[in-house]
Amino acid sequence: MKQLTFLFFSATLLLALSKLVFAESAMQSYNLEQAIDLALANNPELSIMQARIEQADAQLGQAMASFYPQLKTSLSYQYSNNPAQAFAMLIAERRLNFAGTNFNQPGFIEDYRPQVSASYALFRGGQDYYQSQAAKLGVEVSEYEKSATRNRLLSNVTAAYYGELAAIDAHKISQRAIEAVQSELDQSRVRFDAGTVLKSDVLSLEVQLAEAKEQDIQAANVIEMAQNMLKTLLGLSINEVFAINETQVSALPAAPAGFDDLLNEALSHHPELKAAENRVAIAEKQLAAAQAAYLPRADAFVNYGSDSKNLTYNSNRDNVSAGVIVELDLFTGFSTQEKIKKAEHELTAAQETARQTRLRIENQLKSAQLRLQEALNRVQVSAVAVQSAQEALRLVNEQRQAGVVTVTRYLEAEVARDRANTRQISSRYDALRAEAELKQAIGFWQ
Repeated sequence: MKQLTFLFFSATLLLALSKLVFAESAMQSYNLEQAIDLALANNPELSIMQARIEQADAQLGQAMASFYPQLKTSLSYQYSNNPAQAFAMLIAERRLNFAGTNFNQPGFIEDYRPQVSASYALFRGGQDYYQSQAAKLGVEVSEYEKSATRNRLLSNVTAAYYGELAAIDAHKISQRAIEAVQSELDQSRVRFDAGTVLKSDVLSLEVQLAEAKEQDIQAANVIEMAQNMLKTLLGLSINEVFAINETQVSALPAAPAGFDDLLNEALSHHPELKAAENRVAIAEKQLAAAQAAYLPRADAFVNYGSDSKNLTYNSNRDNVSAGVIVELDLFTGFSTQEKIKKAEHELTAAQETARQTRLRIENQLKSAQLRLQEALNRVQVSAVAVQSAQEALRLVNEQRQAGVVTVTRYLEAEVARDRANTRQISSRYDALRAEAELKQAIGFWQ
C-alpha cells in the first residue's frame, strides 16, 4: 500500500513538473537579438534569395559549358534501293563487289551506323566569353540582392519589435489611466452621496473613464496587429505562440554622423547600388555578345563510327571523319541588328536604374538621418514634459482633495500627464526605429 501511494505521488509530481516545463517553454519570450536570429533562419524571403543565387550559379555553369568539347553518340538506320544511296552504303560497309553488283538495280540495302561525335567551338566572335562574364556578374547580383533583402528584413524586424514594445507600454499607460479615473470616480460617487460633490463632476469622470477604456481597447488592438506583423517577418503563422521580452531595455542611439560621411559609407558598399552597377556591367557584356554575332564562327569536329548491314561491330568497317567548319552569317533577316538594338536599350535602362537607385539611397539616407535626429530631440523634450506633467498633476490632485479646483481641471491634468508619457514612449521607440532605418539606408548592418 505504501509503495502504491509513493508511486502515485511520484507520478503526480512528474506530471506537475512536466506541465510546468511545458508552460515555461510555451511562454518563452524573445529579445530583439533572438527575434533577429529566428527571422534569419526562418523567413521565406531569404530562402527565395538563396534559391536565386543557386539559380545564378547554375546559369554560370551553363555558360561555361561552351568552353568544353561537346560529345554525343547516335545510331542511324537506312533502308533504300536508291542506286546512289545504296552504292554509298555498300562502300561504307566495305562489301562492294564489282563482279556481282548491278549498280542500276542494287535492290534494297540496309545500313546501321553507330557513331560517336565530338565538337569544339574554336571561335564564336567572343560571344561565349561575354556570356560567361555576364553570368559571373549575375551571381554577384544575386548575392547583393540577398544582402539587401537581409538588411530590409533586419530593419523591418527591429521596427516591428520596437513597435510592439511601444504598443505594450502605451497599453500599460491606458490601464493605469483607467485605474486612476476609476478610483477618482468611486471617491466622487461617495462624496456625491454625501452631498459634497456635484453630479456634473461624477458625469465628467464617467465620460473620462469611457474614453480611457476606449483608448485601452485601441491599444490592445495595436499590440495584436504589431505582433502579427512581427510573426510574419519571423516566418511564423498567426496561430503560433510567440512573445517578446517586455522587460528589454535598449539604450538610445547616438546622434547620427554628417550626411557626407554617411553617403560615402553607403556608396562604398550598399548592396542595392552594387547590384544596380553590376546589372549595368551585365548589359554591357550582353551588348558585346550581340555585336559579336557579325564575326565568323569556327567549330572543329571528329566523328567515329562504322557501317554494317546489321549491328555487329567489325573494326574493318569503322571510319573516322575530322574537320573544321567556318560560318559567317551574310543575312539573318535583320535579327542580329534587332538583337543589338535590344541590348543597347537594355543597357540604357540599366544605367538609368543605377542612377535612380543612387538617388533613392541618398533620399532614404537623408530622411533616416533627419528622423533619427528629430526623434532624439523629441526624447529630450518629452522627458522634461513628463516631469512637468507629473508635478502639475500632483499639485492639481492636492488642490482637488482640498476642494479648490474642479474635477475638470483634474481631468485636464490627468490627460496631459498621459499624453506626455505617451509622447515620451513614442519618441524613444521612434529613435530606435530610426536607427534601424539608418542602418538599412547605409546598407550595412553589423
